[in-house]
Amino acid sequence: MPKRSLMRAPRVTKAVFPVAGLGTRFLPATKSIPKEILTLVDRPLIQYAIDEARAAGITDFIFVTARGKSALEDYFDRAPELESALRRAGKRDLLRALAQTDMPSGAIAYVRQNRPLGLGHAVWCARHLVGDEPFAVILPDDVIAAEVPCLRQMVEAHAETRGNMVATMEVAPAQVSSYGILDAAPGQGRLVQARGMVEKPRPEAAPSTLAVIGRYILEPEVMGLLGRIGRGAGREVQLTDAIARRIAEGGAVWGYRFAGERFDCGSKAGFLRATVAFALARPDLRDDLAAYLQTLPRTRLAAE
Repeated sequence: MPKRSLMRAPRVTKAVFPVAGLGTRFLPATKSIPKEILTLVDRPLIQYAIDEARAAGITDFIFVTARGKSALEDYFDRAPELESALRRAGKRDLLRALAQTDMPSGAIAYVRQNRPLGLGHAVWCARHLVGDEPFAVILPDDVIAAEVPCLRQMVEAHAETRGNMVATMEVAPAQVSSYGILDAAPGQGRLVQARGMVEKPRPEAAPSTLAVIGRYILEPEVMGLLGRIGRGAGREVQLTDAIARRIAEGGAVWGYRFAGERFDCGSKAGFLRATVAFALARPDLRDDLAAYLQTLPRTRLAAE
């Protein structure tokens, strides 16, 4: 564990949500509906991300969007006609659920990424709104089921460590080419200090199997690096490359092994796994779904 600093880090109150992607893996559903609006049980992916951010003390929400994302902006707007209809019908439970989608005026800001140049470029587009404060980055594709929300875990740890922090988890060696991978100092605790970071390395070249997933707390200096590093893997501006440069310059970067289970809802298989897991965690859905799942082996045998 790092030594406790005499001065606590500034509070993290701003979060950047990169939501400009086309969602091509979910076509044709995402032809007219942003991927972030796709529903996991009965809440869209973006709602899970917003709820996690709120639980971590985030008060300023910065969405990096693109053309065709107006439905995402409308989702967080008021719906007076719908609210009135629910109120007249006495559907108080639905009114309470709807209230979770309301955001105070001025809490959300939208900036456009006018060219698809990667995650690092998307984060850089928010530089003027972030200013000179530490900020979080949340990728809504990564949904994390945890008793204490993942970003809250990280914010609490960051208050002691300062510097930059990335959420990490162990992956199979064959999967490292799908992630940014930490070169980390040995350690078995929640926090590991990064000595370097590589974007999507070949398995034989990977410095570890400790993968970076879609939660970050970053110093404002990272924005300056994103504006200078140029394109990396996939001819895109990689956030991983800027963080690696920060390490090379002597900046502190910590990997945080969060407590919880991550679901990759950017893939169809991951989205389906998340749907089953989150539905089974719901008292109102658990019994019916579990009973149905028990019939599947018999259904397959009958089909054969």
